[in-house]
Amino acid sequence: METNDMGYLQQVIANLQKVETEQAENIEKAADLMAGAIAKDQLIHVYGGGGHTTLVMGEMFFRAGGLANINPLMETGLSVFNQALKYLELERTVNYGRSIVKYFKLQKDDVLIIFHNIGINAATIDAAMEARENGAKIIAVSSSFWQNDMPEDHFIRHPNKKNLFDYADVCIDDYNPVGDAVVNVDGFDTAIAPISNIVDFYIAHRLEIATVKKCVERGITPPVWSSANAPGGDEINAKYVKKYFPRVKSL
Repeated sequence: METNDMGYLQQVIANLQKVETEQAENIEKAADLMAGAIAKDQLIHVYGGGGHTTLVMGEMFFRAGGLANINPLMETGLSVFNQALKYLELERTVNYGRSIVKYFKLQKDDVLIIFHNIGINAATIDAAMEARENGAKIIAVSSSFWQNDMPEDHFIRHPNKKNLFDYADVCIDDYNPVGDAVVNVDGFDTAIAPISNIVDFYIAHRLEIATVKKCVERGITPPVWSSANAPGGDEINAKYVKKYFPRVKSL
């Protein structure tokens, strides 16, 4: 059936295919770090640098078919569950992101995934700086377009003018276009239909797929949640709840 989505589906698919084709090696490198964390019985920490990028923490956390050792560095102030103008201000506030990461006490060689498709704001850069100073390994999911194309003196940049990819051990480009929205309607001058969350959710699950595959290949049983809503789900998950409840603050 012919659709009337103004090419949105095709643009989403093209972006996903570009990630799959061009970022596969980086996804595998990131999965090596994640599988290594599982082998050492470590948590895999996940952080979103503000606004809608915080939603990917929820997508990876306590999710049917997702890794049970995910520790989201949740902070309502940065999320879409805060008032919009307030979270926008907070994600531009220097040292706010640093204080969040500091609270979760990341240790040397911990694995932290940072999602922020813009990758230049204060809450993202400060979080990366704090994690790096603690010796954590950083997997960054962001857009080279935003990081490279935004002027160095743009007011939303961290004062040090650095990009998220500058701090990462592994960089995964989500190719999010500047402005995010990709559909233009004739007679209307503002683009609509953003794609960043669709692509970042895909990357999150690709990381999980690659990690589980590597664990199985190494003879390691990865901790994976079953659906709590399916028959027997609570019983299957009980061992992971018991194991991670004392360690994951959001459980």
